[in-house]
Amino acid sequence: MKIAVEGCAHGELDKIYECIETLQDREGIQVDLLICCGDFQSVRNNDDLRAMAVPEKYLNICTFYKYYSGEKVAPVLTIFIGGNHEASNYLQELPYGGWVAPKIYYMGRAGVIQFGNLRIGGLSGIFKGRDYLQGLWECPPYTPNSLRSVYHIRSLDVFRLSQLKDKVHVMLSHDWPRGITDYGNKEQLLKRKPFLRDEIEANQLGSPPAEKLLKTLKPDYWFAAHMHCQFAALVKHDNNEETKFLALDKCLPKRRHLQILDLPEEYDGDKLLKHDAEWLAVLKSTNHLLSVKNVDCYLPGPGGNERYDFTPTKEETSYIENLMDHLVIREDQFVQTAPVYKPGAPRGRLGEPIQNPQTARLCEILGIDDPLQVVMARSGKELRQHCEMKNETPERTPIKCSKLSLPAPVTPSEPDSHIESQGTPTTPYNSVDSILDTSDCSEPSTTKKTFKRRNLALYTPDNDDVDKSTSIEDSPRSSKVTCIS
Repeated sequence: MKIAVEGCAHGELDKIYECIETLQDREGIQVDLLICCGDFQSVRNNDDLRAMAVPEKYLNICTFYKYYSGEKVAPVLTIFIGGNHEASNYLQELPYGGWVAPKIYYMGRAGVIQFGNLRIGGLSGIFKGRDYLQGLWECPPYTPNSLRSVYHIRSLDVFRLSQLKDKVHVMLSHDWPRGITDYGNKEQLLKRKPFLRDEIEANQLGSPPAEKLLKTLKPDYWFAAHMHCQFAALVKHDNNEETKFLALDKCLPKRRHLQILDLPEEYDGDKLLKHDAEWLAVLKSTNHLLSVKNVDCYLPGPGGNERYDFTPTKEETSYIENLMDHLVIREDQFVQTAPVYKPGAPRGRLGEPIQNPQTARLCEILGIDDPLQVVMARSGKELRQHCEMKNETPERTPIKCSKLSLPAPVTPSEPDSHIESQGTPTTPYNSVDSILDTSDCSEPSTTKKTFKRRNLALYTPDNDDVDKSTSIEDSPRSSKVTCIS
């Protein structure tokens, strides 16, 4: 099995696939899988650019939209995790993973999947201590604060990954595990990135949660990106196991942004993308720990009176396998949930989030909650249902009219008080578009969807306000193609 690993993609799919095809022709090999370590930028249209926390000069449509629209099809199966330069509104539709385009799969906020007999884990986003313990409270349209905090990793994601017992062969993160520079050529790194010295000497470079997972999971390989440079390390664990760590650069000419990994045939298997039963069992058993409050939320641990070890038993894993019927992730589950890109179209606005059918299906089968649906329910709203995209415009359900016999009108004694006013959304790009758009209004349904509430405390509005200072995240810096067998 041959795997291509890409550092920061930054939406340059055309260039990445061209590199792979060049390597295949030059080396006489066939790549089975492409892994991207974040900053994927799955931007479908100009509206999605509103959901990216990057300087204005980096707000480019790039080339992902061609694969989303069907103009092109990925030449190799592609999986990726999220970074800090993403169309967060699209990725929030798929918190547990899903297809963002044909043959291009997002691993979710955190997740484990299998490709053949190879087990791959991933952690999306970057670490920021001020947001780590909070719930998943962000929701489009974003404020300047939530535009950044939405891609900050949370303790629940790390807690779930730490419950895994079966071997994880490959682990992905966007930022580096903290302390990883102690296991590689630190001085060579500092020659290329001298500004990192203070952080390295203070042991502040990298993610503490990723460091914890590195020591807990002990994967064979760990791939990362974010710092826009290549760095290799070898971590030896107490039980004589070792992890080969490799960070890769950004997709640019003459930069080391792509690596070919040659794995033994024992990992080949059927070379199909599949759900991981152990991971799904963890999702199901920890669903009650989901919080959407913008306050610190603490997870169970030793000494309490509730379960804190959620490593699945054989019975729990077998139950998931029977529940899912089959674990293969079918490619035909992909659906377009937003219009495709139109060249020259002006940048619009971010509307209310939509329910992705892939997420709805998985949540229904497992009996777990979609975080976005919970956020909306907490504010008294419902997640918009998906409608099939045709001619780049959502198809509206026709309203059937008939003659009605109505009672005589009654003059109300006081004005309606149930209508809430909504103001103009705050965006980082000085948007003055109103959040209300009468063209999007539809006839109310005669049947109201009931939202299943498993933990009422999570949905009780408490008027928590977030007072966070914004910071400029690492802006894109820059990636030579190497091939190792």
